[in-house]
Amino acid sequence: MDYRVLVLLVLEGAFALFLLWRSGCIVSARSLLRCCLLIALALFIRLTYFDRENTDYQWFLKVWVDFYRTHGGFSGLLESIGNYNIPYLYFLALFSYSSIRDLYLIKLLSVLFDIVLAWSGLRIIQKSGGSRFRAILCFFAILFLPTVLLNSSCWGQCDSIYVSFALLGLALALPEDDREGNPVLSMICIAVSFGFKLQAVFIMPAWVLLWVWRKYKWYWFLLFPLTYLVLILPAVLFGRPLLDAVMLYIDQADTVGSALNYNAPSLTALLRNPASPDAVSNLLIVCAFLATFVILLVGIFFRHRMNVKCFLSFAALTVLVIPFLLPHMHDRYFFAADVLTLILAVCTPPLAFSAILTEFGSYLCYLAYFTGYYQRIGNSNIFLTNDKGALAVLLAILFIIFNIVLYFRGQKNSEKRS
Repeated sequence: MDYRVLVLLVLEGAFALFLLWRSGCIVSARSLLRCCLLIALALFIRLTYFDRENTDYQWFLKVWVDFYRTHGGFSGLLESIGNYNIPYLYFLALFSYSSIRDLYLIKLLSVLFDIVLAWSGLRIIQKSGGSRFRAILCFFAILFLPTVLLNSSCWGQCDSIYVSFALLGLALALPEDDREGNPVLSMICIAVSFGFKLQAVFIMPAWVLLWVWRKYKWYWFLLFPLTYLVLILPAVLFGRPLLDAVMLYIDQADTVGSALNYNAPSLTALLRNPASPDAVSNLLIVCAFLATFVILLVGIFFRHRMNVKCFLSFAALTVLVIPFLLPHMHDRYFFAADVLTLILAVCTPPLAFSAILTEFGSYLCYLAYFTGYYQRIGNSNIFLTNDKGALAVLLAILFIIFNIVLYFRGQKNSEKRS
């Protein structure tokens, strides 16, 4: 192992300690020691996976870094390569200049955002009125969450980047004590999240609820396209056509694949070789839009009874329901749901059951990927026999809905008594 990798990992650990201290969670020498030990353990576990390669790295990430290495680093950004959006490609181009093995740099980047992700969860807990203990619990629960740990250090994926920006955006938008949230920075964060990964759309409906609940100004949404343009501007300056950079996600639509399910705990995992996959796909897309519309409609109707914990329930619901109903979902598309349901469980302990079910469904997908446990069904569709994972996610969704109903019913009964 390159000693420089260890130095960078130690610096990331120091950064985690700084965030905890800055958030007011380290108040004594004892709490400092506990946090140091837990951070060291979380990073050590990740380090044990750093040498592990997988097909995603061998077939894609390594190839892309090598491309930038042979095409002048950032100068290679003018070429369209890979199916990741431009902001992440900046990092790959940067890594091409380093003599440190790119596998380590890719994983170090994701681990860094694991820490930001945990801190974003901590800030949400603080905004919800949670105690210092709950905030610290959330921070380390996210760091040690199996899918978070494996995603960065073993898989070398970047899901922690877009989800950390999305959750940081939520934290910034939420009010704290008598202070209002910061919708400007919140909108910039969700735009950055979308800039890194298209799957940010699963959590974006929460900003519609924020708009009507917190009475934010409509023109703040203009920051979204402006931020996205700023993100792609460096690539344009290096010669990438502006239209090509702006339309990247649309151009990548054909790369999603035609199979109804790609090892995801979604509804399509319960289907077995349907007679008309295209018709099923179209129907599920319509259902996903309708379900999202209904969730938003209910949230808007009851906005006057909303509090932070209730809002988080709606946000967790959208980030679960949308990928659950949509076709062509991949194994890591529930990453945001894994983390947000965990945060919700720390805020509202009775909802821990939903977090466990969601994590169980996602973890089965990770297990299948790392062990190669797949099954081909039919002539073209490849499914994982992950019906147990899909059922777990469905139960998590129903449990959150049930708790939302109980919350509003309790609010109504309180109003009658008063």
